[in-house]
Formats: sequence, structure tokens, C-alpha cells
Amino acid sequence: MKQRKTNVIRLLEARGIPHSVLYYDPSDGRIDALSVAEKLEKSPEALFKTLVCKSDGGILVFCIPGSAELDLKKAARVAGVKKIELIGVRDLEPLTGYVRGGCSPIGMKKAYPAFLDSSCLTHRTIIISGGALGVQVELSPEDLRMLTEAAIADLVL
Repeated sequence: MKQRKTNVIRLLEARGIPHSVLYYDPSDGRIDALSVAEKLEKSPEALFKTLVCKSDGGILVFCIPGSAELDLKKAARVAGVKKIELIGVRDLEPLTGYVRGGCSPIGMKKAYPAFLDSSCLTHRTIIISGGALGVQVELSPEDLRMLTEAAIADLVL
């Protein structure tokens, strides 16, 4: 697989944030978090997926372990809104600049409010999308929190 440099990687390098780049082959269509963790031989609890939601207050970004499901009620409470719902796949790229399976909380078209599941604090490093299919980055949860200005909260069922 061709090793490409994405905007996420360029941003991490420009800020001097320590990270590792991990590549996998997405050609089989298995791009969900559990499949990617398996391909990378990493724990699904350490591979965080990025979920983009809409609420009455606008767009919100949630990063949770690949093995977990977002609790919409907890997420709404943490975000201070009445209700949230996942955006449709067709809305993902226009809002974020990323496609399904390549959505990263880093480097979206706009800086949306971000939330990181508190389980990240149990890992020295976590893995998130590198901004393209087949690319993941591994970095410390604190560096991700700082870069995205994310709030840390319990977000999963």
C-alpha cells in the first residue's frame, strides 16, 4: 500500500506533536473500527473512531473506542444540548472534508466542539484516523485533547 502523507500528518508534524503513522489496506471494504484494529493488530479499545453529530446547537464531534457505542443521551448532556443524532454519511464530507472511514477529529474544515471518551486516559497512546482511508495515527490522548480542545467525558453505553 502506498504510504501517503495526509493533512492530519502534516498538522501533527508542523506542531511538533509526537506520533506514529500506521497504514492498512482498505481495498477489501472493511473500514469499520473493529476491522481496522484487527488489520493493525491493535486493541479495539485503543483505536478510537470519530463520530460527527448534529444538534440544535450545531455540529459536534465525538471520539470513542472502536469497540464501543456512543450513548446519545450522555453525549447530549455533556455537550449541553437537548438532543443529538449522527449525521448522514452524505453530509460527512461537506461538513468535515473527510470521507467515511477516514474522518479524523484533527484538521476538519471547521473547528467543531469535540469530546473524547474518558477511557482514553487508560491508554498511553490511542489511535485515530489519519484523515484518509488506510491511514491511522497513534498519539497520546493528552496531545489529541490539546490539539482539538476536546472535553473528556464518559460518552459510551
